[in-house]
Amino acid sequence: MLTIDNVYKVYGRAPRAAIERLERGISRDAVHASSGNVVALAGVTLEVHRGEVLVVMGLSGAGKSTLLRCLNALVRPDRGHVRFADGDRTVDLVSAGPEVLREIRLRRISMVFQRHSLLPWRTVAGNVALGLELRGLGRREIDAIVDEKLAKVGLTTWKMKFPAELSGGMQQRVGLARALATDPDVLLLDEPFSSLDPLIRARMQDEILALQRELRKTMIFVSHDLDEALKLGTRIAIMKGGRVVQVGTPVEIISSPSDEYVAEFVSHVNPMNVLRGGSLMRPVARLARDPLDASVVLLDGEGRHRCKLRDDGAPESVVVGGRPGRPGSMMPYDDKIALGELPLDTLVTGAEDIAMKAVVAVHRAIGRPMLILDAAGKLAGVIGDRELLSGMLGVHRDAS
Repeated sequence: MLTIDNVYKVYGRAPRAAIERLERGISRDAVHASSGNVVALAGVTLEVHRGEVLVVMGLSGAGKSTLLRCLNALVRPDRGHVRFADGDRTVDLVSAGPEVLREIRLRRISMVFQRHSLLPWRTVAGNVALGLELRGLGRREIDAIVDEKLAKVGLTTWKMKFPAELSGGMQQRVGLARALATDPDVLLLDEPFSSLDPLIRARMQDEILALQRELRKTMIFVSHDLDEALKLGTRIAIMKGGRVVQVGTPVEIISSPSDEYVAEFVSHVNPMNVLRGGSLMRPVARLARDPLDASVVLLDGEGRHRCKLRDDGAPESVVVGGRPGRPGSMMPYDDKIALGELPLDTLVTGAEDIAMKAVVAVHRAIGRPMLILDAAGKLAGVIGDRELLSGMLGVHRDAS
């Protein structure tokens, strides 16, 4: 959807000379010390996939906000390309003219700013309608779209209020509704929740996740909060000194940091908040089989817990506690289940995206392996003592 190719941005005189020095291996600090130039971006290359939430992180001055602004040409790079796949055409936003950029900003790429940027003389409805009015839509169509977007962010009854009458969280929701009103392909969010108190911030994060599940927009979300990034991000890009030093899923970032900087960045993360069943489990291909029946997989080292698979790989039956004459039962995980009251012959199943917290709760309550099923209902793997311990120690299963 968006391809960032070797992008540089230098503030100050003679940016080309500064870029040439950077390419020769001169450090960002040395360039600044000798010329006064501030290197915001230094050769950033990054691919943004359609429908993902890419969270861009880094310490203050890392270049994350500048990078975000390059994605809709609010900031023009000094070198490199930002290519946007717009239907059947690909537009380079670095060289695009004013009319093309105006069209893309009105129809394809919208931005939610950190400070809301609402027009104080316009009502909530008027703020949300702004981009639609600039597109020249009729009043009836505008009103219908505004009502729809305000309903999505829970502000229908506030449509005739002015920004000063709203809380900070409500103002941010107006900004989100305004960005959604033009039905863009891409949403750019620049630390939109950083000024909110923790409770409202958590609620806004939940709203973003709910909207993403429904609308499947491509989002690039700038944040300095690692917990926020881990909660929202399909992938995370970590920046340092104007460069992207690692890109990966939350599990990849936590379990396999690329260098000491990233390792330090994520060192205080609780793996319980990150790891999922699919990253914890021992895959079915690595489970031992019953030598007398290859359709039976052993769920623990001693073979006390077993699972018989159908021809399509889905679990057919289980044996619990080494009692082959007494088939056990399987129950899908639900956070409303009274785990401590489950019969002793029951194994709990869960999806690949089940949270580690839930797996730990199951293990603590029943002390038996958990079956992890893929989207088709096939056995994907199992989580037992060894897999949980590896997860708690921050060890990715591939290293075991």
